[in-house]
Amino acid sequence: MKYIKTYIQENKNRFIDELIDLLKIPSISADPKYKMDVLNCADSVASSLASAGAENIEICKTKGYPIVYADKIIDDTLPTVLVYGHYDVQPADPLELWDSGPFEPIIKKTKIHPEGAIFARGACDDKGQFFMHVKAFELMMDNNTLPCNIKFMIEGEEEVGSENLGEFVVANKEKLKCDTILISDTGIISNNTPSITTGLKGLSYIEVEVTGPNRDLHSGLYGGAVANPINILCEMIASMKDEKNHISIPGFYNNVIELSSQEREEIARAPFSLNEYKEALDLSDIHGEQGFTTMERTGIRPTLDVNGIWGGYTGEGAKTVIPSKAFAKISMRLVPNQSDEEITNLFTKYFTNIAPKSVKVKVTPHHGGEPYVSPTDIISYKAASDAMLTTFGKTPVPVKAGGSIPIVALFEQELNVKSILLGFGLDSDAIHSPNEHYGIFNYLKGIETIPHFFLNFTKMFNSK
Repeated sequence: MKYIKTYIQENKNRFIDELIDLLKIPSISADPKYKMDVLNCADSVASSLASAGAENIEICKTKGYPIVYADKIIDDTLPTVLVYGHYDVQPADPLELWDSGPFEPIIKKTKIHPEGAIFARGACDDKGQFFMHVKAFELMMDNNTLPCNIKFMIEGEEEVGSENLGEFVVANKEKLKCDTILISDTGIISNNTPSITTGLKGLSYIEVEVTGPNRDLHSGLYGGAVANPINILCEMIASMKDEKNHISIPGFYNNVIELSSQEREEIARAPFSLNEYKEALDLSDIHGEQGFTTMERTGIRPTLDVNGIWGGYTGEGAKTVIPSKAFAKISMRLVPNQSDEEITNLFTKYFTNIAPKSVKVKVTPHHGGEPYVSPTDIISYKAASDAMLTTFGKTPVPVKAGGSIPIVALFEQELNVKSILLGFGLDSDAIHSPNEHYGIFNYLKGIETIPHFFLNFTKMFNSK
């Protein structure tokens, strides 16, 4: 397959420049003031697909941001691969922690990325990763080597829970009909150790509001006599875990499957350095549920984390008040057999019950999603594994990830096909954080690997 490497080498600079142009668009779906930027990004994605050779391109309206659809059907008797990705990105805050503008992409060399990495919001999650598929498709079209049919579905609301994608999928089953779904929104263990994600956690995301007095009060006149909502909220949150960091919500673990010792041994075989992990995060020690390793905590155990907490006075100087309200955003990552609806209900009941009578509590569910497991004995996994073996020179390690892509379980439910999570990011790429970046090596390696997946999958599908 010499033409693959040759085409990438000849077009390397253009591939990078085109990704940089895409990264300049601040397509933040969570903030309404970026609405036009998100819409402009959808137009840019559609234009890129057209330039690569796609047909039947549509910018499909939803109740929120549009979904970009495109395809190239070369033969109805051949298998079809549906590529999913998202063009929206997380907010860039806190801006002061970025070394350069989040939407002013720059390339810098690092210890992990000696060939350079593109620093920008969305570089890895998910613009750099879905754009690999656009460029790989262009490569196959230009060399007349596309071996099967391809469809693209690139959405603009993944970072806010894909609220309208489910409705779109249900209404367009025939349009989206395929034999497998290929997603690059995950990562690999390292650039020397490829891996394929075989499990994703589900998600329950909740906002809580605790109200005390009907207005902010002078902390000298009322302190000690009136409940402070921030104090109460902190105490309520602290009560959600015991001394072993085990989540205290009654019924939370009822459906959690305990892995066998053999399954836990398989997880332990994946390369992992605890010292390097702590060093990369500037930690003196790790923290988590007692009785489980770091890899197990992130991959196979459910979690509960406060993602944001606020209330009272946070400006310059001092203002001695007892605030009227306190707020927190809380996410729970779920494992197979846990339901986001059930966990949300359990949380709501528990949080309401533990509140003292001195405050009022409001619980607002945001978005959620079900866990997902991909088997390793299906041809699409084998096709991906063999593709990585070809381009990395090593058989990839199957791993379970701590992240969530809520829509993946719905794909299986509605389209009756499995998704293959063929990502190329690294844990160190700082997704959702300041200074997010994506390695040039990883970007180009993805473009190189994807055509091999298509060739392998088509061959295996036709011979089954």
